[in-house]
Amino acid sequence: MPTQEKMDAVAEFRERLERNKIAIVSQYVGLNVERVTELRRQLREAGVEYKVYKNTLAKRALDEVGAGAAAEFMNGPTAWAFSEDPVLPAKLLRDFGKTAKVVTMSGGVLDGKVIDGAQVAALADLPSREQLLAQVVGTIAAPLRNLAGTLNALPRNLANVIDQIREQKEKEASAA
Repeated sequence: MPTQEKMDAVAEFRERLERNKIAIVSQYVGLNVERVTELRRQLREAGVEYKVYKNTLAKRALDEVGAGAAAEFMNGPTAWAFSEDPVLPAKLLRDFGKTAKVVTMSGGVLDGKVIDGAQVAALADLPSREQLLAQVVGTIAAPLRNLAGTLNALPRNLANVIDQIREQKEKEASAA
């Protein structure tokens, strides 16, 4: 018979899965408390929820949302990172994993679909939402900057041509 606490944990996990675009499962075996606290702080500052759930309860919630295949990524102590931004938690976990080799991403759930570790790593390689927006704005703004430069150059070039004609007329008048 499940306890109320367990049912609440399953409901919380399911709600987080449904509310966020991505949930990434990570292993952190061998990480001391200080480093786990540092990882949690980095994720929290970026708006990423990071929580440890019992594997059996997480599997139950995954089954309820139709993503039960993600349970195969849960081996040993695992923690889940939840976020609206599908790229940010993957980047943060990958970068943290570079300094703490024991933190690995083994898979997850993206928009209700199960993804493996290689797909999570590919997400980490994508530019962030802000970088993509900056690229789009830069692409849109480039022709406008060129047009503005051309429009500014027309009066300047006309003034240069008139000045050269004036100088040429002065030379001709002084030579005659």
